[in-house]
Amino acid sequence: MKRVVDVEIMGQKFSVKSDADENYIRAVADYVDEKLRELLKSARPTAQFNVAIMAALNIADEYHQLKEKHETVLNRLNHLTRRLSITLAEEG
Repeated sequence: MKRVVDVEIMGQKFSVKSDADENYIRAVADYVDEKLRELLKSARPTAQFNVAIMAALNIADEYHQLKEKHETVLNRLNHLTRRLSITLAEEG
């Protein structure tokens, strides 16, 4: 069931409608807020829109790197599972 959770990012309030757990939604919003604030601290003064785009790019990069690592681990696990099945079948 969808619920509305109020979150705050960069001092602005947003209402997020989602099936996800409220704590999860808040954690995601906090993560985005943290990324935006990190960029604001390290960057020269710039428009908030530009900071939001840079944060989105950084988050997308993290996501894709983790996705690749996840796929690598799954492929390795599948390979090992096949080898184990073959070994068990040969011994059985």
